[in-house]
Amino acid sequence: MSLDRIFENYWPLFISGFLRLGAALLVIVVTLGVAQLARRAIGRLTGRLDATLVPVLRNIAIWAIYIIGAMVVLDVFGINTTSLIALLGATGLAVGLALKDTLQNIAAGFILLSLRPFRVGDVIQFGQTMGTVRQVGLFTTSLDTSDGLRITAPNSTIWGQTLTNYSHNQTRRIEIVASIAYGDDIETGMEVLRRLVADEPRILAEPQPNYAVRALGDSAVNLHLRVWTATGEYWDVYWTLMKRLKPALEAAGLTIPFPQRELHIVQKTTQRPDSDSPTQTKAITLDSDSPAS
Repeated sequence: MSLDRIFENYWPLFISGFLRLGAALLVIVVTLGVAQLARRAIGRLTGRLDATLVPVLRNIAIWAIYIIGAMVVLDVFGINTTSLIALLGATGLAVGLALKDTLQNIAAGFILLSLRPFRVGDVIQFGQTMGTVRQVGLFTTSLDTSDGLRITAPNSTIWGQTLTNYSHNQTRRIEIVASIAYGDDIETGMEVLRRLVADEPRILAEPQPNYAVRALGDSAVNLHLRVWTATGEYWDVYWTLMKRLKPALEAAGLTIPFPQRELHIVQKTTQRPDSDSPTQTKAITLDSDSPAS
Protein backbone atom coordinates (compact mmCIF):
# COMPACT_ATOMS: atom_id res chain seq x y z
CA MET A 1 0.00 0.00 0.00
CA SER A 2 1.40 3.37 -0.98
CA LEU A 3 2.00 6.21 1.42
CA ASP A 4 -0.70 8.27 -0.26
CA ARG A 5 -3.24 5.47 0.20
CA ILE A 6 -2.29 5.09 3.89
CA PHE A 7 -2.55 8.81 4.41
CA GLU A 8 -5.91 8.86 2.63
CA ASN A 9 -7.30 5.99 4.73
CA TYR A 10 -6.02 7.04 8.15
CA TRP A 11 -6.13 10.81 7.87
CA PRO A 12 -9.83 11.04 8.88
CA LEU A 13 -9.14 8.81 11.89
CA PHE A 14 -6.23 11.02 12.86
CA ILE A 15 -8.34 14.14 12.55
CA SER A 16 -11.18 12.53 14.50
CA GLY A 17 -8.84 11.39 17.26
CA PHE A 18 -7.18 14.78 17.43
CA LEU A 19 -10.56 16.52 17.73
CA ARG A 20 -11.67 14.11 20.43
CA LEU A 21 -8.45 14.65 22.34
CA GLY A 22 -8.87 18.40 22.05
CA ALA A 23 -12.50 18.14 23.17
CA ALA A 24 -11.47 15.97 26.15
CA LEU A 25 -8.78 18.44 27.15
CA LEU A 26 -11.30 21.26 26.86
CA VAL A 27 -13.74 19.35 29.07
CA ILE A 28 -11.02 18.75 31.65
CA VAL A 29 -10.07 22.43 31.70
CA VAL A 30 -13.72 23.47 32.00
CA THR A 31 -14.29 20.91 34.77
CA LEU A 32 -11.33 22.19 36.78
CA GLY A 33 -12.48 25.78 36.25
CA VAL A 34 -16.05 25.04 37.31
CA ALA A 35 -14.80 23.15 40.37
CA GLN A 36 -12.64 26.11 41.36
CA LEU A 37 -15.58 28.50 40.91
CA ALA A 38 -17.79 26.21 42.99
CA ARG A 39 -15.14 26.10 45.70
CA ARG A 40 -15.01 29.89 45.86
CA ALA A 41 -18.79 30.32 45.65
CA ILE A 42 -19.43 27.92 48.51
CA GLY A 43 -16.63 29.52 50.50
CA ARG A 44 -18.44 32.87 50.25
CA LEU A 45 -21.46 31.28 51.94
CA THR A 46 -19.57 30.87 55.21
CA GLY A 47 -21.33 33.87 56.74
CA ARG A 48 -24.76 32.75 55.54
CA LEU A 49 -24.63 29.01 56.14
CA ASP A 50 -23.65 27.07 59.23
CA ALA A 51 -19.88 26.68 59.33
CA THR A 52 -20.43 22.96 59.94
CA LEU A 53 -22.07 22.47 56.53
CA VAL A 54 -19.72 24.53 54.35
CA PRO A 55 -16.79 22.04 54.14
CA VAL A 56 -19.12 19.12 53.41
CA LEU A 57 -21.07 21.00 50.74
CA ARG A 58 -17.82 22.11 49.14
CA ASN A 59 -16.47 18.55 48.97
CA ILE A 60 -19.74 17.13 47.64
CA ALA A 61 -20.02 19.81 44.95
CA ILE A 62 -16.41 19.43 43.80
CA TRP A 63 -16.58 15.65 43.59
CA ALA A 64 -19.91 15.83 41.74
CA ILE A 65 -18.34 18.18 39.18
CA TYR A 66 -15.34 15.87 38.78
CA ILE A 67 -17.56 12.84 38.23
CA ILE A 68 -19.70 14.65 35.64
CA GLY A 69 -16.56 15.85 33.85
CA ALA A 70 -15.11 12.32 33.80
CA MET A 71 -18.33 10.94 32.32
CA VAL A 72 -18.29 13.60 29.60
CA VAL A 73 -14.66 12.80 28.74
CA LEU A 74 -15.47 9.11 28.45
CA ASP A 75 -18.44 9.91 26.23
CA VAL A 76 -16.21 12.05 23.99
CA PHE A 77 -14.00 9.02 23.34
CA GLY A 78 -17.03 6.90 22.56
CA ILE A 79 -16.94 4.74 25.69
CA ASN A 80 -20.32 3.35 26.68
CA THR A 81 -20.93 5.09 29.99
CA THR A 82 -24.08 3.08 30.69
CA SER A 83 -22.13 -0.16 30.93
CA LEU A 84 -19.44 1.59 32.88
CA ILE A 85 -21.98 2.88 35.40
CA ALA A 86 -23.36 -0.62 35.83
CA LEU A 87 -19.84 -1.97 36.33
CA LEU A 88 -19.05 0.77 38.84
CA GLY A 89 -22.30 -0.01 40.66
CA ALA A 90 -21.39 -3.67 41.03
CA THR A 91 -17.87 -2.76 42.08
CA GLY A 92 -19.26 -0.22 44.55
CA LEU A 93 -21.46 -2.89 46.09
CA ALA A 94 -18.50 -5.20 46.63
CA VAL A 95 -16.38 -2.39 48.00
CA GLY A 96 -19.25 -1.30 50.25
CA LEU A 97 -19.52 -4.75 51.78
CA ALA A 98 -15.78 -4.76 52.39
CA LEU A 99 -15.81 -1.24 53.85
CA LYS A 100 -18.98 -1.42 55.90
CA ASP A 101 -17.36 0.43 58.81
CA THR A 102 -16.47 3.30 56.50
CA LEU A 103 -20.05 3.39 55.21
CA GLN A 104 -21.25 3.54 58.81
CA ASN A 105 -19.08 6.61 59.30
CA ILE A 106 -20.58 8.20 56.19
CA ALA A 107 -24.12 7.44 57.37
CA ALA A 108 -23.32 8.81 60.81
CA GLY A 109 -21.79 11.89 59.18
CA PHE A 110 -25.01 12.59 57.27
CA ILE A 111 -27.02 12.13 60.48
CA LEU A 112 -24.76 14.53 62.38
CA LEU A 113 -25.01 17.09 59.57
CA SER A 114 -28.79 16.79 59.28
CA LEU A 115 -29.70 16.70 62.98
CA ARG A 116 -26.79 18.95 63.97
CA PRO A 117 -26.46 18.07 67.66
CA PHE A 118 -23.35 20.28 67.59
CA ARG A 119 -21.71 22.85 65.35
CA VAL A 120 -18.22 24.07 64.63
CA GLY A 121 -16.96 25.90 67.73
CA ASP A 122 -19.09 23.95 70.23
CA VAL A 123 -17.47 22.19 73.17
CA ILE A 124 -18.69 18.59 73.26
CA GLN A 125 -17.96 15.39 75.13
CA PHE A 126 -18.58 11.78 74.10
CA GLY A 127 -17.24 8.98 76.25
CA GLN A 128 -13.93 10.16 77.73
CA THR A 129 -13.21 12.55 74.84
CA MET A 130 -13.87 16.27 75.23
CA GLY A 131 -12.91 19.15 72.94
CA THR A 132 -13.94 22.02 70.69
CA VAL A 133 -15.35 21.01 67.30
CA ARG A 134 -13.22 22.28 64.41
CA GLN A 135 -14.55 20.37 61.41
CA VAL A 136 -17.30 17.87 60.65
CA GLY A 137 -16.67 15.68 57.60
CA LEU A 138 -18.38 12.72 55.99
CA PHE A 139 -15.98 10.28 57.64
CA THR A 140 -14.54 11.95 60.72
CA THR A 141 -14.96 14.89 63.08
CA SER A 142 -11.96 16.92 64.26
CA LEU A 143 -11.75 18.42 67.74
CA ASP A 144 -9.17 20.44 69.67
CA THR A 145 -8.74 19.60 73.35
CA SER A 146 -8.17 22.21 76.04
CA ASP A 147 -4.46 21.34 76.15
CA GLY A 148 -3.97 21.92 72.43
CA LEU A 149 -4.28 18.38 71.05
CA ARG A 150 -6.09 17.61 67.79
CA ILE A 151 -8.42 14.61 67.97
CA THR A 152 -9.95 13.02 64.88
CA ALA A 153 -12.83 10.70 65.76
CA PRO A 154 -14.92 8.50 63.41
CA ASN A 155 -18.45 9.80 63.05
CA SER A 156 -19.96 6.44 64.00
CA THR A 157 -18.07 6.57 67.31
CA ILE A 158 -19.53 9.97 68.13
CA TRP A 159 -23.07 9.09 67.09
CA GLY A 160 -22.97 5.76 68.93
CA GLN A 161 -22.37 7.32 72.36
CA THR A 162 -24.13 9.73 74.67
CA LEU A 163 -23.18 13.20 73.48
CA THR A 164 -22.90 16.22 75.79
CA ASN A 165 -22.87 19.69 74.21
CA TYR A 166 -21.61 22.30 76.67
CA SER A 167 -22.12 25.20 74.24
CA HIS A 168 -25.63 24.56 72.93
CA ASN A 169 -27.56 26.58 75.54
CA GLN A 170 -26.99 30.27 76.13
CA THR A 171 -26.69 29.94 79.92
CA ARG A 172 -25.15 27.45 82.37
CA ARG A 173 -25.51 26.86 86.09
CA ILE A 174 -22.59 27.17 88.49
CA GLU A 175 -22.63 25.13 91.69
CA ILE A 176 -20.33 25.92 94.61
CA VAL A 177 -20.12 24.18 98.00
CA ALA A 178 -18.84 26.22 100.97
CA SER A 179 -17.97 24.27 104.11
CA ILE A 180 -18.14 25.87 107.56
CA ALA A 181 -17.58 24.47 111.02
CA TYR A 182 -20.42 23.17 113.18
CA GLY A 183 -19.78 25.96 115.65
CA ASP A 184 -20.29 28.67 113.02
CA ASP A 185 -23.56 30.45 112.32
CA ILE A 186 -25.31 29.17 109.18
CA GLU A 187 -27.01 32.51 108.44
CA THR A 188 -23.64 34.24 108.48
CA GLY A 189 -22.41 31.77 105.90
CA MET A 190 -25.49 32.39 103.76
CA GLU A 191 -24.88 36.12 103.95
CA VAL A 192 -21.32 35.62 102.71
CA LEU A 193 -22.64 33.77 99.68
CA ARG A 194 -25.20 36.50 99.00
CA ARG A 195 -22.48 39.16 99.07
CA LEU A 196 -20.39 37.13 96.63
CA VAL A 197 -23.30 37.00 94.23
CA ALA A 198 -24.06 40.71 94.63
CA ASP A 199 -20.44 41.64 93.86
CA GLU A 200 -20.33 39.61 90.63
CA PRO A 201 -22.20 41.43 87.82
CA ARG A 202 -21.89 38.52 85.37
CA ILE A 203 -24.27 36.40 87.44
CA LEU A 204 -27.77 36.47 85.97
CA ALA A 205 -30.75 37.67 87.97
CA GLU A 206 -32.97 35.08 86.30
CA PRO A 207 -33.04 32.25 87.13
CA GLN A 208 -32.63 33.44 90.69
CA PRO A 209 -29.63 32.26 92.73
CA ASN A 210 -30.33 29.45 95.20
CA TYR A 211 -28.85 29.20 98.71
CA ALA A 212 -29.29 26.04 100.78
CA VAL A 213 -27.72 23.74 103.35
CA ARG A 214 -26.58 20.86 101.20
CA ALA A 215 -25.49 18.39 103.84
CA LEU A 216 -24.40 17.96 107.45
CA GLY A 217 -21.10 16.26 106.79
CA ASP A 218 -18.78 14.41 109.12
CA SER A 219 -16.54 17.43 109.53
CA ALA A 220 -18.52 20.42 108.29
CA VAL A 221 -21.82 22.01 107.40
CA ASN A 222 -21.88 22.24 103.59
CA LEU A 223 -23.60 25.32 102.18
CA HIS A 224 -24.73 25.11 98.55
CA LEU A 225 -24.79 28.00 96.08
CA ARG A 226 -26.39 27.75 92.62
CA VAL A 227 -26.19 30.66 90.16
CA TRP A 228 -26.58 31.08 86.40
CA THR A 229 -24.30 32.87 83.96
CA ALA A 230 -23.68 33.11 80.22
CA THR A 231 -22.14 29.96 78.76
CA GLY A 232 -19.15 31.84 77.39
CA GLU A 233 -18.34 33.27 80.84
CA TYR A 234 -18.92 30.09 82.84
CA TRP A 235 -15.31 29.31 83.81
CA ASP A 236 -14.31 32.94 84.42
CA VAL A 237 -17.21 33.42 86.83
CA TYR A 238 -16.59 30.05 88.52
CA TRP A 239 -12.90 30.76 89.11
CA THR A 240 -13.67 34.27 90.35
CA LEU A 241 -16.18 32.98 92.92
CA MET A 242 -13.84 30.28 94.12
CA LYS A 243 -11.01 32.80 94.52
CA ARG A 244 -13.16 35.16 96.59
CA LEU A 245 -14.87 32.49 98.71
CA LYS A 246 -12.11 31.69 101.21
CA PRO A 247 -11.20 35.33 102.07
CA ALA A 248 -14.91 36.16 102.38
CA LEU A 249 -15.53 33.31 104.83
CA GLU A 250 -12.50 34.23 106.91
CA ALA A 251 -13.44 37.92 106.93
CA ALA A 252 -16.85 36.98 108.36
CA GLY A 253 -15.21 35.04 111.17
CA LEU A 254 -16.16 31.65 109.81
CA THR A 255 -13.91 28.60 109.86
CA ILE A 256 -13.21 26.29 106.97
CA PRO A 257 -12.89 22.90 108.71
CA PHE A 258 -10.76 19.96 107.72
CA PRO A 259 -11.19 16.29 108.66
CA GLN A 260 -9.61 15.07 111.91
CA ARG A 261 -9.29 11.72 113.60
CA GLU A 262 -9.06 11.22 117.37
CA LEU A 263 -6.56 8.61 118.55
CA HIS A 264 -7.29 6.83 121.87
CA ILE A 265 -4.66 4.63 123.55
CA VAL A 266 -6.13 2.27 126.17
CA GLN A 267 -3.70 0.48 128.50
CA LYS A 268 -4.79 -2.87 130.02
CA THR A 269 -3.08 -5.24 132.53
CA THR A 270 -3.57 -8.97 132.01
CA GLN A 271 -2.20 -12.09 133.77
CA ARG A 272 -0.74 -14.82 131.59
CA PRO A 273 -1.37 -18.40 132.81
CA ASP A 274 2.26 -19.44 132.33
CA SER A 275 3.72 -16.38 134.03
CA ASP A 276 3.64 -14.99 137.56
CA SER A 277 4.10 -11.38 136.45
CA PRO A 278 1.31 -9.32 134.89
CA THR A 279 1.57 -8.17 131.29
CA GLN A 280 0.56 -4.73 130.12
CA THR A 281 -0.98 -4.31 126.64
CA LYS A 282 -2.03 -1.24 124.77
CA ALA A 283 -5.03 -1.01 122.43
CA ILE A 284 -5.35 1.79 119.92
CA THR A 285 -8.79 2.82 118.72
CA LEU A 286 -9.73 5.38 116.07
CA ASP A 287 -12.90 7.36 116.28
CA SER A 288 -14.77 8.54 113.20
CA ASP A 289 -13.99 11.89 111.66
CA SER A 290 -14.76 14.82 113.86
CA PRO A 291 -14.88 18.49 112.88
CA ALA A 292 -11.96 20.77 113.40
CA SER A 293 -12.50 24.21 114.74
